[in-house]
Amino acid sequence: MTRGFLLAVLASSAYLAASATVAGAADPKFCKQYAQAALNQVRGGLSNPGCAGVLQGTRWSPDFSVHYQWCLGASFGATGAERDARTQTLRSCTGH
Repeated sequence: MTRGFLLAVLASSAYLAASATVAGAADPKFCKQYAQAALNQVRGGLSNPGCAGVLQGTRWSPDFSVHYQWCLGASFGATGAERDARTQTLRSCTGH
């Protein structure tokens, strides 16, 4: 995973956090953005040999609808925690 990719993921996370303060986590528009950002993290992680083996469970699903449907029922805090958990895992397996 390149440093540029990680920075792009973090920037999209910041955008989503700012959007969520207005929209709320159950808002379909927010959840669409959340799910797309989750997929960006998943794809980035799966493309990195150092990460691919540790990315298990629904948190790392390559299916948009898994992330979107989960978001619709989640609180803003839960969506932020999930995003942060993916970010931490990516940082640890890439060494950044």
